[in-house]
Amino acid sequence: MQTKHPFYIRSTIILLGLVLLVYVLASLREILIPLAFALLLSVLLNPLVNRFEKQKFPKVVAIIISLLLAIVFMVGLIYFLSSQLTGFSNELPVLKQKSVDLFISAQQMATNKLGLSSAKQQQLLHEAENGLQAFLGHSLTTVVGSLTLIFLVPVYSFLFLYYKNLLLNFLYEVFAEKNAGEVSIVLQQTKTAVQSYMVGLLIEGIIVATLNAIALLILGVKYAVLLGVIGAILNVLPYIGGIIAIALPVLMATITKNGYHTQLGIIIAYLIIQFIDNHFLIPWIVSSKVKINALISIVGVLLAGALWGISGMFLSIPFIGILKIVFDRIDELKPWGKLLGDEVPTRLEGSMWAKARRKALTMVQYKRGTHS
Repeated sequence: MQTKHPFYIRSTIILLGLVLLVYVLASLREILIPLAFALLLSVLLNPLVNRFEKQKFPKVVAIIISLLLAIVFMVGLIYFLSSQLTGFSNELPVLKQKSVDLFISAQQMATNKLGLSSAKQQQLLHEAENGLQAFLGHSLTTVVGSLTLIFLVPVYSFLFLYYKNLLLNFLYEVFAEKNAGEVSIVLQQTKTAVQSYMVGLLIEGIIVATLNAIALLILGVKYAVLLGVIGAILNVLPYIGGIIAIALPVLMATITKNGYHTQLGIIIAYLIIQFIDNHFLIPWIVSSKVKINALISIVGVLLAGALWGISGMFLSIPFIGILKIVFDRIDELKPWGKLLGDEVPTRLEGSMWAKARRKALTMVQYKRGTHS
């Protein structure tokens, strides 16, 4: 007979477990970050590996070809971005001079309109510069630390794909034999959903990058393709990334163009793209069942950023989406899946709530009867 412990004991054990988990995640970040990227990459490449195996390719060859295609894609993307950045750096002197002119105009406006003295403005700028340097220094350290282990990602991905059946069989054997059927169904559904979710995120990113670039090219913004791709990458970060994605082309237009019509056009175009992304691309391509609500998205991104820096911020949403997929397919964890999702119930549900409500109403009626 199993003993049910009191709530305060169970809650204490859960809190201690969470503290231990956070400590392990923070302490082993150099090891876990490449593993996390490798796991996502292996999930993305698994359908391609299966297709090659169906065409009678040996398993090792199928995995190597899939990894090589992924590496070629990533190298091509990095080469494209670096070539665009090289062209951007050639115009830095002109952009810097235009920025200085805009800064002087803004400083004069702040003095005339807001009554801020030049000394006060310099103090505010100095404080903002120090904060920005600290943030960039922390971010650069995180990126360099991840790059030192980047060569491990293909190795880990190869091993994940090669030992896929071993890992799945381990999950089967962990549970009791009587639950093997249910475990098999949950794992199969989860694997299919996670693969479609990750592939959907990739397709969505390509479409958003294309729409961003087309909009910026039409508006005549310099480095439209570069800014469009960066905007699509930042789109992975909910809300925060969207704001930065709009701010970058607006800043570029402010520096390189006169007037404010282009900036207004950028804001309108990006809002339309965001509307298309949220109401068409995500429901049709990524699947609306894996949409994460705003509260969980923002908190998850900030917590992951505090733990793993920029890498954690980009990994947070895919992993929260995977957790939601798993939670939705296990009866005991379905409430947690609903908590992560964006479907807001119009009323409180559940038999426990109904019983508690009836009990409360009975007590109120009883008290009214005794006082009357």
